[in-house]
Parts: sequence; C-alpha cells; structure tokens
Amino acid sequence: MSPVVPGGTFKRSYDTLTYNDPGFPATVSAVRVDKYEATVGRFRKFKAAWDTGWKPAAGTGKHAHLNGGNGLADSSGTAAYEPGWDATWNVSVQPTDANLNCGTNGWTTTPGAKENWPMTCLNWFESHAFCIWDGGFMPSETEWNYAAAGGDEQRVYPWSAPPASTTINDSYAVYCGANCTNLHQVGMKPLGVGRFGQLDFAGNMHEMVLDWWHDPYKNPCTDCAHFAPSSTGRIGRGGSAGFAAVDVRVSHRWPQTLSSRGGAGVRCARAP
Repeated sequence: MSPVVPGGTFKRSYDTLTYNDPGFPATVSAVRVDKYEATVGRFRKFKAAWDTGWKPAAGTGKHAHLNGGNGLADSSGTAAYEPGWDATWNVSVQPTDANLNCGTNGWTTTPGAKENWPMTCLNWFESHAFCIWDGGFMPSETEWNYAAAGGDEQRVYPWSAPPASTTINDSYAVYCGANCTNLHQVGMKPLGVGRFGQLDFAGNMHEMVLDWWHDPYKNPCTDCAHFAPSSTGRIGRGGSAGFAAVDVRVSHRWPQTLSSRGGAGVRCARAP
C-alpha cells in the first residue's frame, strides 16, 4: 500500500522550532510513498531473490517518471540528473543471516513471529537494491521530508494538528518516551498517521534516503536530490525506538555511513 503524496512546495526541514531556517524551499512532484517501513517478511523475499541470482540492472532505481526519464535533478551540480544503480555496488549487497541479525531486531533464519516488524540492519546499498526489486525506488530526502511534514503544513511531527503542535506520547510513536521500548510491528501506532496516510514516519526505525549528506541544503530544488559523494555518507531520517522526542521530529536529520547497519531500514517510494 503506497498512498499518493500530492505535489507542492514547502521549506525543507523547517518546523519553526528545532530547525527554524525557512530559506530552503523545494518543489516536489506527486509521488507514492509506502504506508509502512519495509518489513522482515518483505525483505525475506528479496533475500531469496538475491541469493538465487537477481541483481538490479545498471541505471535502474531512478525516478523515471520525472524529467523525461532522467529522474531527479542533481542539486549538487555534480551531474545533471539521478544516476541510478551502479553495478559496482553489487558487491556491497551482502544480505547474509549474520549481517541481517545485528541485535534486537526481527530477523530469523526461517520465518518467525516478527515478519511484520520493520527490517533493520540494512546498509544503504541493500536498501536501494530492495526498493528496486520491490518495483519502486528510494525516496529523496526532500520527498521523505515533504511527505512526513504533511507537505506545506510544515508539521513538527507527522500527526501534528495544528502543525506547530509538539504533542507526543507513546500512543503516537515507538520512541524513548515514558518507556524506552524495542521496535514494534509496523503500523501499531495509528494515532501517529501522517497527513497523506503513512505510518511510523517518526520513531520505530530510522529510514535511509537517496541523498548524500549535505549541510546546508542547496538552492534551488525542484524534484532534486544531492548526488555529490560525502565522506560522512548518506542521510537518515525519522528517528528510531531509542530516540528522544526531539529527535523523532520531522526536521531531524543526520549522516548515515554507507556500510553502517545499526538500526537502519527503508521505506520505498513509487511513481504516482
């Protein structure tokens, strides 16, 4: 299930509180964004395909519905448009049982009781390859931010109504609130639903996006992503079960190294 996020214009990461610089507007075209984070059960099917020889074709995984098939514009100036999958990345996709079980997550060698938990312990390459296999693509940071913020409402949290509301408790998200708990099955916090229908944008598991880390943002941005390589890696958004309330706000972002597994996972996007 991938609800449509209507296109529009907003200010990247702006929430008037944690990140209060309104100087980085962006325009986003309509896109479908998955209602849930990728689950253990969905990723298990990808692993089976990978283990039997499936590989992404070079150049796939682009936002091919944009710019005449060229994909997102490159805001960094490194290239004109989105490069898509690089076949040299295949060696970095290593979905072994040992790699996928990096702690208190739901992965088991055979299907178990946590197939509907969010899939964690993924590196960035595995997240990207999974979304291609699943018929979609990784969202850009701007798409993720726009969808989570309720578009031009610029919400503090995905559920914030009015948009400046800082209301949060354990009914809305899996985070380090009254109790620091482990991950939950996806979709278990329906009060935390965003404006466009997505769940768990805040907390549960932090999600990797397409862009390389960059700060500050680059202007202008119309259906853009940042493709200039950075030593600090790509970008993580959304916080996780162990994050405090301030760190699961829509505005929160941080660098995520390409090989890091930790608690990272992904939410895929698709053409509208």
